[in-house]
Amino acid sequence: MGTRREPTARQLRLATELRRLRDAAGLTAREAAKLLGVSNVQISQIEAGLSGVSEQRLRRLASLYACTDEEFIDALVAMATDRTRGWWEEYRGLLPTPFLDLAELDYHGRFQRNVAILFVPGLLQTEAYARAVYATRVPELTEEQLELRVRHRMARRVIIEGPSPVPLDAVIHEAALRIMVGTRAAARAQLAHILELSDAAHITVQVIPFEQEGFAWGSSSMAYVGGNVAKLDTVIRDGPTGALYIDAESQLDTYRARFRRVQTLALDPERSRDLIGRLAKEL
Repeated sequence: MGTRREPTARQLRLATELRRLRDAAGLTAREAAKLLGVSNVQISQIEAGLSGVSEQRLRRLASLYACTDEEFIDALVAMATDRTRGWWEEYRGLLPTPFLDLAELDYHGRFQRNVAILFVPGLLQTEAYARAVYATRVPELTEEQLELRVRHRMARRVIIEGPSPVPLDAVIHEAALRIMVGTRAAARAQLAHILELSDAAHITVQVIPFEQEGFAWGSSSMAYVGGNVAKLDTVIRDGPTGALYIDAESQLDTYRARFRRVQTLALDPERSRDLIGRLAKEL
């Protein structure tokens, strides 16, 4: 297999999991290479995501590392052998790589959980709302850059609005619903869009009202994407230098607990719809 110049986030995740398996087995890269009958460079490239790995070699590595979790191994094989060229590929070279990584993660996810504090989650945004969000970006985007980002964000919605939608649980703070992004008409249309989507059986929207006590400690946005197995779940947090992908098992457990806690603080779906409806009438 050829060497990659820029591995995707999914390819890097596979590489990370293989390195974790080796570390858990107490083997050095040199020892693993010797057992597999390959060079140290090959192991290093696989564990850096710079080189692919065949199903046969991956299963051999799992055996050498004494990994007996067949469901997990099968999930890693699926990652290693996937040749999907999704809709996001049309943006390669036009948008920064993280946009493509996020769309690929969406595509392979089994479910999504969002916590939103200041902005409506991207998957629930209307075109006008998304355009207003990107229009306020610093440094300012060119018209072409803005349009590409809006088109990409709208295309991402296929995972919840397309023929094979994935479950989405969204917890949105009242602040995100009240902050005026764009025009008043756009804000009203955005709330109407959320109400329409929340009618779908696979979408649950809950709102945390301003008066809710005990929420301050959890006041941070996140997107949680479910993998084929729980070990391959991913949390995405926005940072000052871009998106941060979190996948360590201990951290995933923490974010699962955080989401459950935030859900308990939010209004139930019906009362959330009532609140969103009242906010829309105020506009």
